[in-house]
Amino acid sequence: MSKLDEVGAWLRQRLPDLLTENKVPGAAVAVCAGDETVEAAAGVLSTATGVEATADSLFQIGSITKVWTATLAMQLVDEGKLDLDAPVRTYLPAFRVADERAAERITVRQLMCHVAGFEGDVFTDTGKGDDCIEKYLDELRQVPQLFEPGEMFSYNNAGYCVLGRIVEVVRGEPFDVCMRTHLFSPLGLTHAANDPYEAILHRTAVGHIERTPDGPPEPTRVWALARSNAPAGSMLAMRPRDLLAFTRMHLAGGLGPDGVPVLSRAGAGAMRQPQVTLPDIAQGTAWGLGWELFDLPGGPVFGHDGNTIGQSAFLRAVPGRDVAVAILTNGGLPRRVHAEIAGRVLHDLAGVELPGEPTPDPAAPAVDASRYTGTYLSSTCETTVSQDGQGRLWLERIPIGITAELDEVPYRTELVVWRGDTFLPVEPERGARAPLAFLGDDGEGRAVHLHTGRADRRVNP
Repeated sequence: MSKLDEVGAWLRQRLPDLLTENKVPGAAVAVCAGDETVEAAAGVLSTATGVEATADSLFQIGSITKVWTATLAMQLVDEGKLDLDAPVRTYLPAFRVADERAAERITVRQLMCHVAGFEGDVFTDTGKGDDCIEKYLDELRQVPQLFEPGEMFSYNNAGYCVLGRIVEVVRGEPFDVCMRTHLFSPLGLTHAANDPYEAILHRTAVGHIERTPDGPPEPTRVWALARSNAPAGSMLAMRPRDLLAFTRMHLAGGLGPDGVPVLSRAGAGAMRQPQVTLPDIAQGTAWGLGWELFDLPGGPVFGHDGNTIGQSAFLRAVPGRDVAVAILTNGGLPRRVHAEIAGRVLHDLAGVELPGEPTPDPAAPAVDASRYTGTYLSSTCETTVSQDGQGRLWLERIPIGITAELDEVPYRTELVVWRGDTFLPVEPERGARAPLAFLGDDGEGRAVHLHTGRADRRVNP
């Protein structure tokens, strides 16, 4: 039995219990090594219907879509139709954000590696027509600039919607048509959907959320976010095997399953070149042109995660080893599922060690909290950091905007210092502890941004 077969046997045996342990209603997983693939699925696609998950079931891949959008853009670079270092206005003259000076300077490359600097969580629904992304750009005219373009990393969904609109304009076709024509078809995908109308033709998962803290996962009331956010990850759904077909193309230097280039070798390589170093928050090491990049014991890894309404997706690939794993879930505590499966797969098949989850130190020293306390705001949450009478630091996050509408629950936890200006939450959120960093200086010794992957700006003294 090969190592891949051993992993497949373990996965099929372990997955049902792993989902039960982590309250995940259903999942589908695919693992490839070279030209061979193993698959597994367990649980249900919806607790309301009890339909069983299969390896051919479609799950939303969320923000992993961004790598597909970036690939569409890089195909245009290959054809000489797009210059990454040109201002966005070269292709979208009407592009506006609240800061006119920034809007003039933001480049295509800055959109792709999340350094454009404007508020990125804009989920306005502009309809279901083919003009929805074009209309979405008008919604950005009053979006604030959080920092100078190129200054730092801050995950930006809106930036990828702008990138998707550039693809539409240069191709002269709606985004969904570009996706199907230039990626689905040449990759030979049979179980991939651009929207609910396509997804309903397949066995398709429904997201689940906890409507109360520690409550049972319940089916979501809405299947997907707005179509206007499709290039950022609001719509795309597929089975894990089809997600790995896309990943294999990148591992093969842009070659499709029939040996015909889908992307140039130079383009595929450029997407994995570091563009910006990430803050010290235990995510990737850097970001490329679409890909999140990890520098791990045993070698480099690239990938992306995705989260939609009650669904979570994880993709990791090891260049030079031709190993990749796709894990698609529909609720519960999916990060624990990802950690165990990806940890086993990458270790056994590629010799790569995933880091363990950071753990709060009960003996962590007290800190001068004046740099950290205050309120930090984004379009999706208001976060307050305070200090109690015993000198302990507390974080309280209140959902606002669309996250409140989608039943996101408030989150409160004590914070303890981890290293430098990076802190760990004592209380896990969705089963995981995600470090957060305080960055910048307002001139009076206080942090300017609270960084969790996104940079939320301080709004009070």
